[in-house]
Amino acid sequence: MASTWLAYNDLAWTEDLLADPAEYEDETLVYIDLINRTAAEPPVTLLHLGCGAGGHDTIFKRHFTVTGVDLSRGMLDKARAAHPDIEYLEGDMRTLRLNRQFDAVVIPDSIDYMTSLDDLRQAIQTAVMHLKMGGVLLVVAKTEETFQNNNFAYTGEKDGIHVTLFENNYITPFRPNTYEAALVYLIREQGELTIHTDRHVLGLFSLAAWEKVFMDAGIAIQRTNLDGIYDPYLLNDGDYPLTIFVGQKA
Repeated sequence: MASTWLAYNDLAWTEDLLADPAEYEDETLVYIDLINRTAAEPPVTLLHLGCGAGGHDTIFKRHFTVTGVDLSRGMLDKARAAHPDIEYLEGDMRTLRLNRQFDAVVIPDSIDYMTSLDDLRQAIQTAVMHLKMGGVLLVVAKTEETFQNNNFAYTGEKDGIHVTLFENNYITPFRPNTYEAALVYLIREQGELTIHTDRHVLGLFSLAAWEKVFMDAGIAIQRTNLDGIYDPYLLNDGDYPLTIFVGQKA
């Protein structure tokens, strides 16, 4: 079933104004270096789960033959337009079965949409099923121990259209193991303002829970910190540490 999030469908076009593909380069090169250092042999094929509009794929495809999968048709439309040389498929990372295996599987930007431990287990099992023996899994996540409430602001302008996006992250005490991302879009076109809102409920798990999920899936994982990539957009005294989990299918 396709996603219904406004941000990833009707408003997917705002990605062109709010995110420059060049901004993905330093981040994605970190992932590529980790994949290459973890792999037993030089990886050739890569499965990108939760590929979105294909921002990371601009860099991934310089190094690998990429297959992208996403749940949101609006984002897939953008990815296909940007990268006609990449195979993009609509699918849910919890249930996807391609009957193919890859040298590397990455989830760099969407694992938060697993809102229960069962969802998380299914997504990681899917990733491992699509890995060749000795293949590398890389997942970028937030952990309960380091995550905090934050506010972000993004803005951009193109062809007379101005977009500002405010994002609020809030750990709700009423729904354990989750946080909310509330999005407010201010879109001005030829002087006319429209306001759009979107609410996403996202998963948030302890480091111990993450480690158990990987262990149960048969992945010996290592972790490293990824800090600073969202610093230009954070408001006030925000802090947004990310954890990269990377391991090999034994």
